Amino acid sequence: MNILEVTSRTITIEIENQMPYYSSGDYSVEVNGVFYMRTNINVFTIYDLLPNTDYEIQVMDEKIHICTLSETLMLNVKDFNAIGDGISDDTIKIMAAISCVPKNGCVYIPKGTYLISSLFLKSDMTLYFEQGAKFLAKYERMDFPILPGEVQDHFFGTWEGSLVSGFASIINAIDAKNIRILGQGEIDCQASLGDWYKNHREKRIAWRGFGMYFKGCENVSVVGIHIHDTPSWNVHPFFSSHLKFLNMKITNPPAMPTTDGLDPDCTTDCLIAGCYFSVGDDCIAIKSGTYSLAKQYRKASSNIIIRNNLMEHGHGGVVFGSESSGGISNVTVEKCIFRNTDRGLRIKTRRGRGNIGSIDQIHFNNIIMSAVKTPFVINMYYNMGPAGGHEEYVWSTKFHPVDEFTPILGSFTFQNMKCDKVGYAAGVFLGLPEAKIKKLCFRNVDFSFDESIEEGYPVMIEHNFTLKNAGLYCFNVEEIQCDNVTFNHCKGETIIRKDSM
Repeated sequence: MNILEVTSRTITIEIENQMPYYSSGDYSVEVNGVFYMRTNINVFTIYDLLPNTDYEIQVMDEKIHICTLSETLMLNVKDFNAIGDGISDDTIKIMAAISCVPKNGCVYIPKGTYLISSLFLKSDMTLYFEQGAKFLAKYERMDFPILPGEVQDHFFGTWEGSLVSGFASIINAIDAKNIRILGQGEIDCQASLGDWYKNHREKRIAWRGFGMYFKGCENVSVVGIHIHDTPSWNVHPFFSSHLKFLNMKITNPPAMPTTDGLDPDCTTDCLIAGCYFSVGDDCIAIKSGTYSLAKQYRKASSNIIIRNNLMEHGHGGVVFGSESSGGISNVTVEKCIFRNTDRGLRIKTRRGRGNIGSIDQIHFNNIIMSAVKTPFVINMYYNMGPAGGHEEYVWSTKFHPVDEFTPILGSFTFQNMKCDKVGYAAGVFLGLPEAKIKKLCFRNVDFSFDESIEEGYPVMIEHNFTLKNAGLYCFNVEEIQCDNVTFNHCKGETIIRKDSM
């Protein structure tokens, strides 16, 4: 057993095996000799523990002893006159408990439905949800405060890689540290009841907020929470470090636009493990700002581990960009399942994103993809998102002089993977003539194709093309290595090198 996180109220453990997300069978968990639960997933959490207490955890024949962290005080929001009936506004009452809780204390949310707008957490605190506790967010824009972008030499609001004013999120933490959000609770953002998705690409008073927003934070853990129906991205850590997102459930209906699951942005040292995703856009999207932000702050995203997660639906499973100007490096994705997503790995960039930082040292290992239309996409002509994308400068396949606005992609390794029911192509890799994709390495990868699918668009570019059951489609790729790679029912060549699109 691998201990992922110990708090004053929870213990999260990962079973070490070679199975992605699920174990080979059900297993029982005992706490102090008493049956606690039976499960079949590799990452589990034990809830409702007491602070500063020793526990014996047994899984099968293995036992470990763990002591929970200490806690100075627990404050129940009911003692601050929170009603929890889903009708009364409990925002200020819960904020009163947050303001009063001492360092290393806990704000306790008992079973009930609490109508709120925006909550702001502070350093050195725990927010703990009892099972059956729900935050029910308001959905009118003017019920939320606005976070301004840059104020003198400080910044607060952000939208798609730029420092601009945006509505506050449901849960916010600004320049704080040592925060834990724990429990089997639910955060229902109710965004579909408002007007958040009307003209969603336009700024209306301010840009849309998120479900959770951590700006400039350090040492944050979110464990077990189910968050859904958010105005835009579900969880957005920004300029933050030393983060853990464990056993979360992150969901949005497929028709809700730009509702990414979890987007580490200019963020380092992040672990995402045991989480379930089914969203209206990308499940996990790693970002590092647009060119102007990257030039000013030079803040990359790096040292990110994504392990034992299930991505059920989404535009992409693990995505890089398209705001990636600060660079993204040292990312490991392992023991994950991608099921019914449009793409598995997806890299989105284009001319104009710049080379203040590159996308490099990306490793995928021990992955299962099922019914993924295109398992691998690297697209340097991406035509959506902020700051245009439809101009000739972006879509031209002619050589352009390399300058500070030219994106750079490095090496990518994919090994020990099984991709079944592939639709459009095993992979599509579109490099720039002046900045080719440097290296793709495939080892022990098996592709099998869904012959019943209709052809479709594997990438998002200005002058698109369709594919069906194609192999690895390469345009401006310097080197591709394939060691023990198989293609079952592939149409045409397994590795397609193109001189033009």
